[in-house]
Amino acid sequence: MTRLTVHTPVTAPEGSRGFIDTVITNNGFLPNLIGVLANAPVALETYLTVSGINARASLSLAEREVVQITAASVHGCDFCVAGHTAIALKKAGLEKDLVRALQERATTGNARIDALVAFTRAVILTRGNVAKGELADFLAAGFTEQQVLEVLLGVSLATLCNFANNLAGTGINPELQAYRPGALAQ
Repeated sequence: MTRLTVHTPVTAPEGSRGFIDTVITNNGFLPNLIGVLANAPVALETYLTVSGINARASLSLAEREVVQITAASVHGCDFCVAGHTAIALKKAGLEKDLVRALQERATTGNARIDALVAFTRAVILTRGNVAKGELADFLAAGFTEQQVLEVLLGVSLATLCNFANNLAGTGINPELQAYRPGALAQ
């Protein structure tokens, strides 16, 4: 049972209904996160707008999904781990073992991805006050100063949805159950 209402297209405030219709068209179902964010049309609009902006970053889709799974794992948001695991596997082409390692906070064996994970975690855990060596390691892995800030963009997006889900106690949709933490090990 969630602590906040998970709206449907029928129960959502008028200001959220157009956004909900678009999400259903794009996904084929209504993710519970969207139903929760629909409680505040401006929060839903912000999430969708920032998601669109994040999609234009120079980080690849796979790299953006690494940031999202890492942030969700650090923030304890199983819903977002599941959702971004589905995207990572279905759309970004990441290998199942690599994604499982991300879910388990283990090393992936891919030096560039591991550098991205380490930097993303450092950004979150230090609230952006990363050590010089952490920044240097990220840049040495082939990332740019632009991508430093794009990681911050991804973390800001993740923070909105991860915290909304944690606050609401959002359940994982049936469509995402196969991607929840621990499910890939089965």
